[in-house]
Amino acid sequence: MFYKKQGLPEVNEIVLCTVKKILFHSVFLDLDEYGKEGMVHISEIAPGRIRNLRDFVKENKKIVCKVLSINIEKGHIDLSLRRVSLSQKKNKLEEYKQEEKAENILKLASKDLNLSLEDMYKEAGYIILENYPTLTSCFQEVVNSNFKLSTLKIKKNIADKLEEHVKDKIKPPKVSISGTLVLQSNLPNGIEIIKKSLKHALTSTNTEVLYIGAPKYRITVTAPNYKEAEANMKNITTLVLDSIKNLNGTGDFVRDDRNP
Repeated sequence: MFYKKQGLPEVNEIVLCTVKKILFHSVFLDLDEYGKEGMVHISEIAPGRIRNLRDFVKENKKIVCKVLSINIEKGHIDLSLRRVSLSQKKNKLEEYKQEEKAENILKLASKDLNLSLEDMYKEAGYIILENYPTLTSCFQEVVNSNFKLSTLKIKKNIADKLEEHVKDKIKPPKVSISGTLVLQSNLPNGIEIIKKSLKHALTSTNTEVLYIGAPKYRITVTAPNYKEAEANMKNITTLVLDSIKNLNGTGDFVRDDRNP
């Protein structure tokens, strides 16, 4: 990535590194996000006895490490590979991947504006990073809350172009929950009664109804988050059940066990 964080990382911080040089008892790495060099001693590569460091690391390969200590005067950064959990590694790689994607959005906008990536950072990127921990977190707010980048005092033409690319490349998060409606009517026009009751679900946005087999209908609601999905599901199923009961039918709703 073009952008590098200023200063040094913090002790216990999880960092992404690229293996630079492998010696007999240590490995030297570049800290990708900081443009600094760090070192992992053989004792911090993996538990147990290690015969050959190259069984664990390869030159030019990326690894996730934990910062153990920093000598500010000498600029030495001691790292550990073995103290990074699988979840920390996964989260760090995903975080870096998303930030690379965010920087690529800056690149796309810079080309449309005839700016270099460096100038784009000066005009927008660095301003964003003064107000947000990452580009990604800011861009997510643009997508989820329609946040205007001009609020950060970024020039309007640059803000508008960047927002255009952000909304094109980053889609709002969506979650789905589901359950089964059990609807019955013993009246001669029972089928019409059920259809009329289901209209409350069929006409609702981001809602899908699938016929499983009498008297069951699977209903799925999609929303930006679980709280909103739960509220929408409750409103829709309440309308359907109240409707069929008012028409002298019976109804019930069973949540899907796979829902959280």
